Amino acid sequence: MNLANYQTMDVVMLMSIINMKLRDDFNGDLDSLVKSFDIDKQLLIKKLATGSFEWLAEAKQFR
Repeated sequence: MNLANYQTMDVVMLMSIINMKLRDDFNGDLDSLVKSFDIDKQLLIKKLATGSFEWLAEAKQFR
């Protein structure tokens, strides 16, 4: 899955993809995910916030 265009993706679809990748490939480690895909963590969080999603570290996912 290429996340290079995450800034233009539908925010609900992006949240779903990110949460799936966190669960399946990164054991909930957001820092590892953003490093692996070479994306800016703060920009990703900001993009997901436009859909009212926030990072919940204790749940290791966006909700």
